[in-house]
Amino acid sequence: MNDILDRALNTAQLEGASYAEARTVESRSQQLEVKNRQVSTLAEGESFGLGVRVIVDGAWGFAASAEVSAADAEACARQACRIARASAKFRRGPVVLALLKPALARYTTPFRIDPFEVPLADKIALLVEATGIMNREQAVRVAQGAMMFWEEKKHFASSEGARIEQRIVHSGAGLTAWAVGADDLQVRSYPNSFGGQYEANGYELVERLDLPGHAAETAATAAALLEAPVGPAGVTTIILDGSQVSLQLHESCGHPSELDRALGHEANYAGTSFLTTDQLGKLQYGSKVVNIVSDATSPRGLGTFGFDDEGVPAQKVDLVREGRFVGYLTSRETATMLGQSSNGTMRAESWGHIPLIRMTNVNLEPGTWKLDDLIADTDDGLLMITNRSWSIDDRRYNFQFGTEVGYEIKKGKRGRLLKNCTYTGITPEFWNQCDAVCDASDWEIWGTPNCGKGQPSQTMRTAQGAAAARFRNIQVGVGTHS
Repeated sequence: MNDILDRALNTAQLEGASYAEARTVESRSQQLEVKNRQVSTLAEGESFGLGVRVIVDGAWGFAASAEVSAADAEACARQACRIARASAKFRRGPVVLALLKPALARYTTPFRIDPFEVPLADKIALLVEATGIMNREQAVRVAQGAMMFWEEKKHFASSEGARIEQRIVHSGAGLTAWAVGADDLQVRSYPNSFGGQYEANGYELVERLDLPGHAAETAATAAALLEAPVGPAGVTTIILDGSQVSLQLHESCGHPSELDRALGHEANYAGTSFLTTDQLGKLQYGSKVVNIVSDATSPRGLGTFGFDDEGVPAQKVDLVREGRFVGYLTSRETATMLGQSSNGTMRAESWGHIPLIRMTNVNLEPGTWKLDDLIADTDDGLLMITNRSWSIDDRRYNFQFGTEVGYEIKKGKRGRLLKNCTYTGITPEFWNQCDAVCDASDWEIWGTPNCGKGQPSQTMRTAQGAAAARFRNIQVGVGTHS
């Protein structure tokens, strides 16, 4: 493999590239879904290919091939150089890369049980068992269980001398119960919506989640929501559970801190950002208890790796410190525009895609509260659990979210179950109304397996670590209520 990568780099330099990088990616995936004890999805995929990225005349060029040989490497390098020369005719300024010490390294996701070695029959049997338990609840019309597994083997080399090998393994699983009433439909998910929980981990994640052990409660809650009153409308205090804070982080913190968005490079598709560069170090993004980091070293995070797709080592950096906006997610190219080094967030969906700035693990650092104490300290409000819906504008400024489950909080005690709870806000105002974050005992890193960005679109797996948090004076119940 190193010989093939060297052939690409040497050819690119002979063709006039001032910088070149080449990477091969061998990937495989497995997806299983069972509905009402019947297998509804069973898909396996494999892919292997080569991508070459170069700088010629101060502009980028990229080319890729599904065939991996010395001849293909040379052809890719030549094509990438031709594309770069064409692009250079229209560039606004030359590409300048932040300095980087080239690495010679290997990295493997820590895990105990290889998910691809677990018999398929055992996985299906587990999902059949769990959905069968959920089907015992009469109101549950669709009981769904799912598992997904990914593996990537990457080889990266650059003309600066980097040589990096990585093996990344991701796993995910979860349950969803759909309950139907006379004029209503409600959903309850375990342990999170949109398919469950996803981690940089092996099959031990599935064992830890214990899907059959949580199936009955998941189904019972879905049925109970049919009879629950609708969440109220007005201005109140809300406590969001960690999984909902995680999505809030992803949408209103992670995306706007991507520097390519702030610079307008993604405006045609993924949107821009309200976090413009003139606000760096100045904007009071949140209250003093809000500390947000991008941490590609977090255990079990989908955004955890050894090196990004530019060969930059994984690292932990501040985005918001004591409420002040202090950092972006950067690449080697964009970091130079701020006079900085890259903090290692460039990743590509596959060998056939160019790297983009992507979230790693965007984490809200734990606070000091216990969840029970936080509820007891709240005289009147709502506890909102597990995302059901989300909407946010292209600047990541105005948003509305809904959760699967809500509970009244009255005089410091959890009260009635509520359905269709929603809340809305403006990002910096919302985070400035955060007055409490729970401690490490409530903190979890939640995986997002389907973050989209780029044109052509790329899907990336990211994560957000969070504990429950309280927000004061929040508008809830946007919409019509009965």
